[in-house]
Amino acid sequence: TMGMVTANFEWLAWPFLMLLAMVFAPHYLNMRISTMPEFVRRRFGPHAAEFLSWYALLATVVSWLGATLYVGSLLLSQIMGWPLWVSAVALMSVATFLTVAGGLAVVIVTDSFQSILMIAGAAIMAAIGFSHVGGLDRLLEAVPADRWALLRPTNDPDFPWHAMLLGYPVIGIWFWCTDQTIVQRVLGARNLTQGQRGALFTGFLKIVTPFIFILPGIFCFVLHPNLADPNTAFMTMVSNYLPAGMVGLIVAVLIAALVSTIDSGLNSFSTIFTLDIYVRRFRPDASPRHIKTVGRLVTIVTAAVAIGLALALTRSQRDLFSLLQSIIGYFAPPMAAVFLIGVLWRRATSTAALSTLVIGSAASLTIGFMDIFHYPSKGYWPHFLLMAFYLFAGMCAFMIVVSLLTRHAACEEALPTPAEAYRVSGTRTRGVWLGWAVLGAIMLGLYVLFD
Repeated sequence: TMGMVTANFEWLAWPFLMLLAMVFAPHYLNMRISTMPEFVRRRFGPHAAEFLSWYALLATVVSWLGATLYVGSLLLSQIMGWPLWVSAVALMSVATFLTVAGGLAVVIVTDSFQSILMIAGAAIMAAIGFSHVGGLDRLLEAVPADRWALLRPTNDPDFPWHAMLLGYPVIGIWFWCTDQTIVQRVLGARNLTQGQRGALFTGFLKIVTPFIFILPGIFCFVLHPNLADPNTAFMTMVSNYLPAGMVGLIVAVLIAALVSTIDSGLNSFSTIFTLDIYVRRFRPDASPRHIKTVGRLVTIVTAAVAIGLALALTRSQRDLFSLLQSIIGYFAPPMAAVFLIGVLWRRATSTAALSTLVIGSAASLTIGFMDIFHYPSKGYWPHFLLMAFYLFAGMCAFMIVVSLLTRHAACEEALPTPAEAYRVSGTRTRGVWLGWAVLGAIMLGLYVLFD
């Protein structure tokens, strides 16, 4: 209900992130890798890759499975009137069945299906909400001017502009360019052109998100100014302003979206564990059938762990948006630093990468745990986005210094420059770059409009 500023300062980073995704796509696809740890193995050797594998598994369980399941269970409990744990078990059971049965293919299909339903359903809800508000003049009159501003003061307790300007790119680099749950979609592309066009199309889809997902929250602020719990805004709009048939559609869309997100995380976890840990360390001669069986068993065990974690997150006192963003914010700095420097700077060494991952992860996750659970006190730590940037900057500096003090190991594989990677691929990408320029211009115009 804070308005467009709550989620869409990420807009500022979006063209930049799409640019990074398209620049790095040749590295991914030309190397014919299937997971991000494999990419790190080729660049920095087996030790850094193995640590990253375990780190990626932890990040997937906490951010993609535990946090998402908590949010989904909270919403489903509001819809159905079930206890939180029952909602968690129901959602996870459906997602686990789909993942075990179909793997990445099911993930892609459910993603596509729920995206269409979500955009259509949210657009209809936004239109109905706008009609109940009473038009644009009534909306502008009822909503304070500062609720429309994307650039908020530095003393704003929730979304200071400098914290979001510095912190969101750090989160975005990890989330959109390195996290296996996202990157597996690019790795599944048939060729470089498809992978880049998919990333660019996603960028254009992000343009519509504030208008169909966040405006209903503003409408709820106007129609229900005394709403006790902001986390119930979505269901308040659904239950009060949509006809019965539409309520069913929105509920179906919500469940489809939640299941799609959870099964993506489950498939990512299973892929990394089976290919980068189990097969490589324990059973290098395992048959495809044995690997598939292990992956399914791992998926079931992971689902049970995620349910427990989702119930543990009920102790956090943050709103849903801040909770999810802060969890991601504290996982992002180590991987973002190692990935960005490793790709853009050939002098980076495996010793520096491993040291940054180990020391940086310990520092980032420890601080994140204390901040999220308010230790030693609430408000003790700076804004989580500022902390993400401070940690990222410190890790980048640390990795550069260690790289200058160490030498390359024999296990490292030098990556080509982006220009060399494109030349090897032999793919013409002029249209992709033109599309990115158009996306950047549109986003700049939106920021000027909502300044």
